[in-house]
Amino acid sequence: MQSSILRNKSYAFAVRIVNLSKHLTEKKKEYVLSKQVLRSGTAIGASINEAAYAESNADFVHKLSISLKEAQETHYWFSLLKDTKYITPKMFDSIDSDCEEIIKILTASIKTLKNK
Repeated sequence: MQSSILRNKSYAFAVRIVNLSKHLTEKKKEYVLSKQVLRSGTAIGASINEAAYAESNADFVHKLSISLKEAQETHYWFSLLKDTKYITPKMFDSIDSDCEEIIKILTASIKTLKNK
């Protein structure tokens, strides 16, 4: 159940990331940071989806840990985009809260699985 929720949330988040990247390149003419956030933000869901087909519990935890690292990196790019005024504080709050939610779910899932 938790895995399905995480997969759905990370997919919806990836859609938002793609749209943010399009906004940054088309409206703001920003190409470097937008590629960074596009790469890390979509990698979260890709690794979570890959974890669904893990070969072992350790492999599953490893894939979720990669997703967590990508989510933390994405959070960094959001902060940089906000502080350089490529996105508004309102845009930051909206998308970063989704990122934080995914980080919390991933952290809890990894801790639970490591304690089994």
